[in-house]
Amino acid sequence: MTGTTPIRRWEAIAWPLAAMTAILCAWYAGVRWSGTTVFPSPMDVERGLAELLRRGLLWGYVGDSLLRVAMGFSLAVACAIPIGLLLGWYPLAASAANPVIQMLRPISPLAWIPLAIVWFGTGNLAAVFLIFLASFFPIVVSTMNGVRDVPAMHLQAGQNFGLSPVAMLRRVVFPSVLPQILVGLRIALGVAWLVIVAAEMIAVTSGLGYLIIDARNAGKRYDLVVAGMLIIGGIGLALDFGVRRLERCKSVRWGFSHEA
Repeated sequence: MTGTTPIRRWEAIAWPLAAMTAILCAWYAGVRWSGTTVFPSPMDVERGLAELLRRGLLWGYVGDSLLRVAMGFSLAVACAIPIGLLLGWYPLAASAANPVIQMLRPISPLAWIPLAIVWFGTGNLAAVFLIFLASFFPIVVSTMNGVRDVPAMHLQAGQNFGLSPVAMLRRVVFPSVLPQILVGLRIALGVAWLVIVAAEMIAVTSGLGYLIIDARNAGKRYDLVVAGMLIIGGIGLALDFGVRRLERCKSVRWGFSHEA
C-alpha cells in the first residue's frame, strides 16, 4: 500500500472520530488521575456549554465574533485582490509598493491594538480594523505572486484574440490566478480568526475572546474558558472547510491544469 492510496469515505469519518474519542478519553483520565479541582473535565465543559445556551449567551458571542470577521475580511478582500492584480500586472508599481508591503507584513496585527484603540476606541471598528490588517497582506501577496506566475501561453492566447489590458486581466489573468487567491484567502481567514479572539480580549466587550477572558476573571470559570476555546476551534475548522470546498469548483480547478 502506498501513500497515494485514496481514502475511503467511511475512513474519512471514522478516523477523525476515533482520534477525537481518544483525546477525550485521555483528557478525562488526566483530570481524574491528577485530582485537579481547577482544570475542567469534558463533562464540566459540556455543562458549561449548556449553561451558556440556557442563558441565551452563546449565539450572541458567536454572532458578534463572526460579524466582525466578516466585515474586516470582506473589506480586505475588496481591497487586496484588485491591488494584488495591479501590482502583479505592472512591475513598476510592484517595485514601488513592495518595500512598504514587506515592511508592514511581518508586523503582528496584535501590535496594532494600542493604535487601533487610539484611532477607533474600544468597539467594533477597532476589531474590524485589526481583522482587515490581518487579512490584507496574505491576500495581496498571493494575488500579486499569482499574476507573475500566469503561464505565458495564456497571455499569448489573449493577445492573439486582441484583448485589451482590462479584458486580459478580467478574462485571462484573474481566472488563472484564482486558485492562488483562494490559498491566500484560506491563510488570511485563519489568521483573521486568530486575531479576532485576541482583539476581543482587549478592545471589545463581547464575542468569544471576551467570553474567555471574562470567564477567567469572573470566578475562574475554566469550564467556560475551555468551552470557548473548543467553539473557536470548531468554527475555525468549519471556515477552513468552506474555503477548501471552493477550491474544488470547476471554475477554479482549471487554473491548476498547467501544474499537473
